[in-house]
Amino acid sequence: MGVQLSKRYGLLLVVLGATLAVPPAPAEEIGPLPGLEYDEAKAKLGMRLFFDVRLSGDAAIACSTCHVPENGFASPTALSKGYPGSGNFRNAPTLINTAYKKVWLHDGRIGTNLNDLTREMITEDYIMNMDMRIMQERLKQDPVYVKMFQEAGYGEPSNGGVRKAIPEYLKSLTSRNVPFDNGTMSDAAKRGMKLFTGKAGCVRCHNGPLFTDQKAHNTGVPENFDVFLDPMNHQAFLAFAMFQGIENYMNLKRDPGYYNVTMEHADMGKFITPTLRELKYTAPYMHNGMLKSLEEVVTFYNVGGGADSRKSPLLKPLGLGKREQGDLIAFLLSLSGDPLTGPDHVWKEPYPEEYEAIANWLEVRN
Repeated sequence: MGVQLSKRYGLLLVVLGATLAVPPAPAEEIGPLPGLEYDEAKAKLGMRLFFDVRLSGDAAIACSTCHVPENGFASPTALSKGYPGSGNFRNAPTLINTAYKKVWLHDGRIGTNLNDLTREMITEDYIMNMDMRIMQERLKQDPVYVKMFQEAGYGEPSNGGVRKAIPEYLKSLTSRNVPFDNGTMSDAAKRGMKLFTGKAGCVRCHNGPLFTDQKAHNTGVPENFDVFLDPMNHQAFLAFAMFQGIENYMNLKRDPGYYNVTMEHADMGKFITPTLRELKYTAPYMHNGMLKSLEEVVTFYNVGGGADSRKSPLLKPLGLGKREQGDLIAFLLSLSGDPLTGPDHVWKEPYPEEYEAIANWLEVRN
């Protein structure tokens, strides 16, 4: 057993490498997040856009419909809402601290920037289903947007400005007053951190300030068969899989995950390691919402993950007792800060109502 004191963060990290079933790979040290600078005028514009249903095709849903502030800007349901007349097949992850990431979405298919992520979420047919040319014209009809775009330095409202303003707003969604960051962890959380970096071996994948290696792993998470049994959810899955060029997608009864990026069968069922920050608010967990609580998550990994022929060899039973599991949960909760639900992060002012959402466009007849 070795004890290492981190001078950078003033944290006591106890490394119990000898107890790990698989030797840990070198990992970026866990620690506080660095500060992020952003333009306030651009971020305020991005905030108004984020909560505006007019950015979706029939003005029924906004970015905030799935990324709910009270739920840590994640989805409170196992499978997120889809565009009206459609469903979804994944759980929307938290957007808090997403500006720090280098790869996005559960399957990691966007590894460029938040501009591209914003465009995909707005235009994808089963999500917001918006033609950005129509969106641009809608924004030009709103005097508030005309003024805000001008004040933000973007000129007249444009889809390019939207793809810049929303990412600027996302920079403002960073953890605040986190016990782990400010040195106010409980004794149980401190014991949990020792387990996290030692016996439990969580740090092998959940490392760095974001507590994620941003790499793809298969942990044997069980499938959410509501994806395949609900026609609307399955429709969204099929539309996605067809567009991505996934082979035999009509007969596929599992989420391909990172396979979608590489088309290598070894990557079937792999998903990008999620951040552990703000877990206090973001239940349910996993890419498909199959684990409802942190207790379920810790139990899942304590028994070595789920059953999958391609499961990562890093996963082995941990042998944590009840108290140890409780301490680990206490540490995980210490990675969450104050809720970002105030006026600095949530648009509270009303919008014009000139676009009435269609209750069910599939039943509309001329």
